[in-house]
Amino acid sequence: MKKYIAFWSILGKDMKTYYLKPPNISWGIIFPFAWTLMFFLRSEGAVEIREILPGVMSLAVLFGTTSMLSVTITFERRSRSFERLLLAPISLNLLMLAKTSGAIIFGILNALLPVIIASLVIDLSGINWMSAILSIIFIAVTSTFLGLFISVSASEVFEAQTFSNFVRFPMMFLGGLFLPLERLPLFLRFLSYLLPLTYGVDILKTAINGNGIIPSGISFLVLVGFSLFLFLMSINNIQKRWIY
Repeated sequence: MKKYIAFWSILGKDMKTYYLKPPNISWGIIFPFAWTLMFFLRSEGAVEIREILPGVMSLAVLFGTTSMLSVTITFERRSRSFERLLLAPISLNLLMLAKTSGAIIFGILNALLPVIIASLVIDLSGINWMSAILSIIFIAVTSTFLGLFISVSASEVFEAQTFSNFVRFPMMFLGGLFLPLERLPLFLRFLSYLLPLTYGVDILKTAINGNGIIPSGISFLVLVGFSLFLFLMSINNIQKRWIY
């Protein structure tokens, strides 16, 4: 029971300290809102809005999770508050799951705003909501663990943000968010399949528009594999760099 109390205490503390602060809430709303409006206003018809909706949702999740986590993890490492968390009666794996759960929740909530805006403009009937929701959850988990991996490899907040941008911006253009993979040159398409976001976006495209090119079952398996790999690599880095 103590493990669950510690888990929820850490999650609750992070939500109160970081995620529920007015600047973060407003940023979490304004960023996806701005991206949504930017793309939606350029669309002339309902079909185009549905076409770009998977990319906008994925982008909101990606930036929401990685940006927040790079701040929380790196800041607590510098302030040495992370060392106090190691005294909690839970394993390191469960501790890091507690630290990342807030970013996952934040990312999932970020994805809802584009859907709400789109629902006010077009008819969203015919969407496979179960698959779409699962895809958003998997994108949030994978993006969060990617942010965790970057954060534990940096010593300053600006370093973590720089590394995050180095990964995020290629995903924007190579992950199939707005430019179909089949239109990319062959060598760039190969790089696209090495990015976890590619598979999450493809699931969303299948769920919303039925035009994904990768079987959803394979995409889910790949996302699970990426999540496990990034989480275990992050734990390994923490043990080597932070725990002496």
